[in-house]
Amino acid sequence: MGSSAALLGRFQSPGAEIVDIGPLTLRWYGLLIASAVLIGVTLSQYLAKKRGVDSEQLGDLVIWLVVGAIPCARLYYVLFEWESYAGRPADMIAIWKGGIAIHGAILGGAIAALIFARLNRLRFWQLADLVAPSLILGQAIGRWGNFFNSEAFGSPTDLPWKLYIPLSQRPAGYRAFEYFHPTFLYESLWNLGVFALLLTLFFWGLRHPQKLKTGTLFLTYMIAYSLGRVWIEGLRTDSLMLGPLRVAQLVSLAEIGLGSLGLVWLYLLRRPLPDVVKQPSKATSNAPQTPSERKPYDP
Repeated sequence: MGSSAALLGRFQSPGAEIVDIGPLTLRWYGLLIASAVLIGVTLSQYLAKKRGVDSEQLGDLVIWLVVGAIPCARLYYVLFEWESYAGRPADMIAIWKGGIAIHGAILGGAIAALIFARLNRLRFWQLADLVAPSLILGQAIGRWGNFFNSEAFGSPTDLPWKLYIPLSQRPAGYRAFEYFHPTFLYESLWNLGVFALLLTLFFWGLRHPQKLKTGTLFLTYMIAYSLGRVWIEGLRTDSLMLGPLRVAQLVSLAEIGLGSLGLVWLYLLRRPLPDVVKQPSKATSNAPQTPSERKPYDP
């Protein structure tokens, strides 16, 4: 019993590096991001097949998302931490050391997806729905990169699941404290719950295609993820700040508002969300089509 209590009281990262072979260093952060992308591609393509959407297009889209999301996630973080990076510009691209912002990734990914949808004449909201479960699952996986880097932790705590942070990683003003809230774990578990919610909605929508409107999954993702982020961010000691305000909380509140307005638009006003490609009319949808032209019905 005593050893179990001691184990719970010493939740600690084993280090950021997996193996170091000469000039080659394999880090947990990079491995987790790569794993999240691979799992995300596989899941998105599986969901696309279930919806009758070309899975190869989802594979192409993921490449665009990675190219748009990761640089924007890093740029977003660096801009809000400019004082820390102004004197060491080489570290601005050292993404393997940590320091990316999911809201920057969402913004960059959304821009990339809009361009991809426009170029390929695809419906943005349909693509967003198919990507949303993979996105939140990837976030759940990626948060463990923060654990291995001993970053993104919360305020000091003495709870049984407290996280030990080495002295070198503790922020100024917290040097005397050893144990902190594992906010990376809170968010990872929350994200897994959102993932389960989105998959439940997705498969419910397959059985009730007239009831689940296009865009619902992504809007639900925006609201559900942001609800968790608001309270978890309040525990952190390393939040990106805009004066006295936590940027992530402000953005999360905005996403909750926008997501809620989107659902009102869909279900109370009964109108489709604005898209880069117009929704086909019922007459067009019901017209005979060749196999290459046929599109799945999507409310």
